[in-house]
Amino acid sequence: MQYWVSTLVTIFVIYAIISIVLYYVQDYVLFKPEKLPEDFQFDYENQETKEYNLETRDGAIINGLRFYPKGDSKGVVIYLKGNSKSIKGWGKFAVDFTRHGYNVLMVDYRGFGKSTGKRSQKAIKRDLQLIYNKVKEKTTEDRIILYGRSLGSGFAAKLASMNSPKKLILDAPYYSLTKVTGRYMPFMPLSILLKYPLPTYKWLKYVQCPIHIIHGTHDKLIPYKSSVKLSQVNAKLTKLYTVIGGGHKNLNNFESYHKMLDDILNSEPKTIDLGTTSINVIHSAKKTKKKA
Repeated sequence: MQYWVSTLVTIFVIYAIISIVLYYVQDYVLFKPEKLPEDFQFDYENQETKEYNLETRDGAIINGLRFYPKGDSKGVVIYLKGNSKSIKGWGKFAVDFTRHGYNVLMVDYRGFGKSTGKRSQKAIKRDLQLIYNKVKEKTTEDRIILYGRSLGSGFAAKLASMNSPKKLILDAPYYSLTKVTGRYMPFMPLSILLKYPLPTYKWLKYVQCPIHIIHGTHDKLIPYKSSVKLSQVNAKLTKLYTVIGGGHKNLNNFESYHKMLDDILNSEPKTIDLGTTSINVIHSAKKTKKKA
């Protein structure tokens, strides 16, 4: 009996130590920031940009870049990037929106690039709302599109749930970050330990604009089925786009992805007269012959 008690105590102590370590190291596992010196100069071929520094109420500096289209602007895409590097590299993707006539605003989260400040889920959400408010001072919400890529998809969903943008686009989104990490640590109490649970599914319930979800079928990090589940949360407003063969980091290498963006950015939702469709037609059950 004493042996089993001793064993259980040992297991509990080890479990507790792992939980404590996980709690304190998760920032280093989840975020892979690239830091840039204050005097770093952003430079993109054939792209007109302007750099911004926004001071938050707790004294942090959020650094961002605005990319300008050639000609008149159709609106602004607020691009919320993934968990790695800085906007120095992510800026290369702005062309996918400026070519359609949109301004693109990219920002670095706290601790990324030139941005400063102590990072937390609450702080990042507050920062992004501040940025959204600044954009609203220059234009109307019906000209604002939120684009969230991977980690940024959760924050984009939260922003959309608290505001009224024109559209919400989610690229390789997760159902919740708790679900993603749970695949690798199924026996850990992640709902308690995670500082960044990012429950995208909860926030999507309150989004009132069109929701466009893009996901690759070969995504090994965030499974395609997570987007299938997300598409059912607010089904009436959601459209799911499937990139056949697409992984987590290479959707931009697929022609179908760019065709999807073209469809999303340049077309407006149409009202369908369901009375002229087969929506109420029900397939009759197969009749079986009665035996004599």
